[in-house]
Amino acid sequence: MMASKAEILVRPTRAPAGVTLPARDTRTGRRRCRGFTLIELLVVMAIIATLLSIALPRYFGSVDRSKEVALRQDLKTMRNAIDQFRADTGRYPKNLEELVTRRYLSEVPPDPITDSATSWVIVPPKDAKLEGVYDVRSGASGTAQDGSNFQEW
Repeated sequence: MMASKAEILVRPTRAPAGVTLPARDTRTGRRRCRGFTLIELLVVMAIIATLLSIALPRYFGSVDRSKEVALRQDLKTMRNAIDQFRADTGRYPKNLEELVTRRYLSEVPPDPITDSATSWVIVPPKDAKLEGVYDVRSGASGTAQDGSNFQEW
């Protein structure tokens, strides 16, 4: 037996057992879909902004601190390689690439502050009779977190 169109529209729909249907709007009879209100969204955004304002300065501070530690380590490694070269050959290397070709370094490390391997400042020996790389310093301008200049390290 076929139901009429009027019966289909009026007949209440039943959900399967254990499933609840959304509530109906009393004015229009349509089902209401629940969502977040604008105020709820604004509260969540405010909480996220507060957490970010606390976390980001610590993150960027730790990034700067890690670059400084890497710079100190790279300088120490290159200075040790220069000293070993001097002890082995009796002279200073002509440039940093000579340390790489002679395998005292696997590569010239990039300056962590400037992100460039060509920004190192070569310090010649104090004795005018000698030539080559006596010391190496960072080419980065600026100061570290302890107040010292990168170029003085």
